[in-house]
Amino acid sequence: MVIDLENVSFQKAKKPILQDISWQVRPGEQWAILGANGSGKTSLLKLITGYEWASAGRISVLGSVFGSVNIHELRKRVGWVSASLDQRYQMHEGMPCADVIVSGVHASIGVHEAITKADGERALALARSMGLEHVAFSPLSQLSQGERKKAFMARALINEPELLILDEATSGLDLSARELLLAEVERMLTRKQAPTLLYVTHYPEEILPSISHVLLLKKGRVLAAGRKEEVLTASLISEALGLPLTVEWANGRPWVKATTAFAHGLDNGD
Repeated sequence: MVIDLENVSFQKAKKPILQDISWQVRPGEQWAILGANGSGKTSLLKLITGYEWASAGRISVLGSVFGSVNIHELRKRVGWVSASLDQRYQMHEGMPCADVIVSGVHASIGVHEAITKADGERALALARSMGLEHVAFSPLSQLSQGERKKAFMARALINEPELLILDEATSGLDLSARELLLAEVERMLTRKQAPTLLYVTHYPEEILPSISHVLLLKKGRVLAAGRKEEVLTASLISEALGLPLTVEWANGRPWVKATTAFAHGLDNGD
């Protein structure tokens, strides 16, 4: 089992954030996690990566049960891209793109330990595969938003992780840059030894053809979990996101629209 959560709850300052979460991710599955703001998506990721600790329940990741595992060593088997990672690198804007990528070897912010020649070559190979060879030695500050996102994804992939977490990886991107990054994710997922993916988003249309399953969260609880065709229905999506929606499928992706009735309600000031 890649991830196994049994009756997991989490609270902060005595406020319930996640309640009674039971969820399993099996080898070969690729998951999207979808929910409105405040539904508990990022808190769930922090529990899975050991940056927060559950108030109750049992968590197992990559066969290791929390409470009896070296979390730092486990994190080396997990790649994670998030807005918070970008924020932490704002103190290192002068760092070359290739160094940002190679810092993933030790899961550090910046390069603080010895890097082997093989590590450096792997970083450059990842830069090429992401279309970043022209900025490999440019400082982070000179990269576009799309290039920064690709650099952080390459950083997450440098240790060939068994689990890859992309937390709102397209935030801040325009439509063109978003679609280019999503194409990169789809290409990665079609490789023979692709990592298991957890793709966290607010936007159903970012759920790619190679993503097989969806976890829907609502107010800290599991609303639905299973194959995407069964979970991404108009009724469930509407309940999760809190407004009437329709779902249409095109090119293997779900496209969600507000219903005409809802649009009329907005026009009337309702």
